[in-house]
Amino acid sequence: MPQVPIIMPQLGESIAEATIVSINVKPGEKVTADQEIIEVETNKAVMGVTTPCAGEIAKIDAQVKETYPIGAVLGYIEASEKDATRFAKQAPPPEVQREMTEEIPGRNEETAKAEKTKGNGARAKVSTDGLPVPAAAKGAGFLSPRVRARMAELQLTNADLAGIAGTGSGNRVTIKDLENYLHQIESQATSDASAIRAGVADAMRRSWSRPLATIGSSVNLDPVLTDRKQRDPKPGPALYALRALALALAENPAAAAKLIGARVLQSNTIDIGLAIEAQDGIIVPIIRNADKTSLADLTMKYEELVSLGRSRRISPEMQSGGIAAVSNFGTFGVEWGTPIPLPDQTMILGLGVGKKTPRWDKSKSEFVPVTEAQITLSFDHRSLDGGGAGRLLKRVIELLESPQAL
Repeated sequence: MPQVPIIMPQLGESIAEATIVSINVKPGEKVTADQEIIEVETNKAVMGVTTPCAGEIAKIDAQVKETYPIGAVLGYIEASEKDATRFAKQAPPPEVQREMTEEIPGRNEETAKAEKTKGNGARAKVSTDGLPVPAAAKGAGFLSPRVRARMAELQLTNADLAGIAGTGSGNRVTIKDLENYLHQIESQATSDASAIRAGVADAMRRSWSRPLATIGSSVNLDPVLTDRKQRDPKPGPALYALRALALALAENPAAAAKLIGARVLQSNTIDIGLAIEAQDGIIVPIIRNADKTSLADLTMKYEELVSLGRSRRISPEMQSGGIAAVSNFGTFGVEWGTPIPLPDQTMILGLGVGKKTPRWDKSKSEFVPVTEAQITLSFDHRSLDGGGAGRLLKRVIELLESPQAL
């Protein structure tokens, strides 16, 4: 019978490769169309590779814990003549692929890497949907071609060289400096970074390329804690903060914008992310139209996202976009922090742990105990100035101290 290849699909706009987590079928097993047969892990989530058509598994070339590029052939299905013909028509002839490679500067090297046969038998296939964007972003610097080649070989970035004292001209890092540094760390215990850890590291490097600023204040959480007792389901303080930020941004559309070059990109919807701890990293699923979503709906949505997030089942699309995010570092007992907004977001609101503190009550002419928390707003200073950020944070605090408005 003719065979149809099982291809590593395009898993997101910024995904270039994925690692095999598990293989759920064996050669000889019958499968249906769109049946999930392989689990793969990217730097954002765990997703499934499905069958292109019905048939019988002929062979699986992929191996668990191995990483394959988008477009790699992971195995084959014995299929009907009709399906084999249909999928054969979807793939461009080799001549077309070669023309594409020659027309796009710099494509030859990437194509050669994609077509290289892996030692475990899985073969890569060039995708015609556009070259996947690499997850790693290497910064610019005055480094010799030899040093850069060695960095590329070891998958190092400029940030990894920050701890090396250069001995070259102008204190630049030489190949000898790099090799000495690598020799020094050989005696230390090391392990490969997980996909999510590497993804977080890359996002933070790109975020830090912008001029970021942080402002902070304090908020009385007693009104939120009182209001929470009257609700079912009961939202956590982070959801109150998310809802308050969404309403404040809806009232002030100018703050819900990002700067792209010399143009201000206005957000059409108030989409806000919520940082969730997942294994050894952080994922930030986006809640769409947060200003139009009630606290009760936010609570149910949040519980669903936490469940998906901890099992790494949140897709890249669920994490893309958004104008802002909320980080509740108070759950770790932290009073104050400066969370960093994601590269494609303008700001992030941080909420610290609530603590009993004395506050002056004018009506009683005495100090009274209140549950006070520190609240911060970190923002892209290109898009928002201190005055605008201050007014936005003040409005968020006003809403949190009057939760009936939420």
